[in-house]
Amino acid sequence: MRSLDDIGRELASLQSDEPGPDHAAVYLALGEEVLEHWVRARDMEPCHDEREGFRLLALHRQGADKLPSFNACRETCRELAYHYNLLIQQPDHPDSPQRMRMMGMVTRHLYLFVRGKMEVEELGEFCCSSRPVRERVDAMQSKQ
Repeated sequence: MRSLDDIGRELASLQSDEPGPDHAAVYLALGEEVLEHWVRARDMEPCHDEREGFRLLALHRQGADKLPSFNACRETCRELAYHYNLLIQQPDHPDSPQRMRMMGMVTRHLYLFVRGKMEVEELGEFCCSSRPVRERVDAMQSKQ
């Protein structure tokens, strides 16, 4: 399993590239991998179930068990699944490049939220609470 730092670097690399057709599957897989980190950090084995056709949503549900503040990223997970569906069902749509960029931003948001939550348990009352983490990650990536 890759570290969260490795996932962050891959996200940054993907977002600097011109969106390709395989990016949607990669973003979805990265979102799942981020949630796997969260579930493991809570001393659980990540599930392989699906909710509404997505493992991502099942992992979110598992990660939110007995932790209501983790529900702050539920809509982020749903939005990631939504953009994946748009891109898979309408790959030649004129808005596909914008949808892919949005999917990248949503995946990064999920990454920042979970990373911050792993550092500060109370993070999650407001999604913008990830700002200090985002600034620290941006500074770290700009040094590389």
